[in-house]
Amino acid sequence: MNDSHGGAGRAAPHKRADARRNERTLLDAAAAVFVASGVEAPVRDIAARAGVGVATIYRHFPTRADLIIAVYRHQVEACAEAGPALLASGATPHAALGRWINLFVDFLVTKHGLAAVLRSDDAGFGTLHAYFLDRLVPVCSHLLEAAAAAGEIRPDVDAYELMRGVGNLCIGADKDPRYDARRLVGLLIAGMRVPQ
Repeated sequence: MNDSHGGAGRAAPHKRADARRNERTLLDAAAAVFVASGVEAPVRDIAARAGVGVATIYRHFPTRADLIIAVYRHQVEACAEAGPALLASGATPHAALGRWINLFVDFLVTKHGLAAVLRSDDAGFGTLHAYFLDRLVPVCSHLLEAAAAAGEIRPDVDAYELMRGVGNLCIGADKDPRYDARRLVGLLIAGMRVPQ
């Protein structure tokens, strides 16, 4: 009997790892659909992109707000984890910063729909915003410090101010096809460079 319990104990972590991987796949699909079509996109579109049935999404996330909050947290974690990885693999710290800011822009496109979904729950929105700041401001600071130490950008750029500025450039981008927020964000990042 002990052997069978030991075997079951070894199998359980595999299922948990598979479940986490499946949830990540679902959240990645939802994030991509939200970026392309907004947070009101049909759940069937998310299910199709994830390769699962609609019932699977509702089993994990009973309401749209649950799904949006999960995507929000998932994207915050993805952005937080990407910073050090991009810095380690980037050609330069400035290039890593630029790539990270592009990921941040994708996140912001999804985030803009969150306020409408959580309008009735200001406390919940405040908690998520604090989580966002706690996880991402230090990552942005680290990228900025690395680029400044390499002599690529001005040393007086504040992470919170930069992230707020990028956020402001992204407001309304989804409603005006003539406005390219990503291009303007690129100009902002290029403008931080120290003249060579």
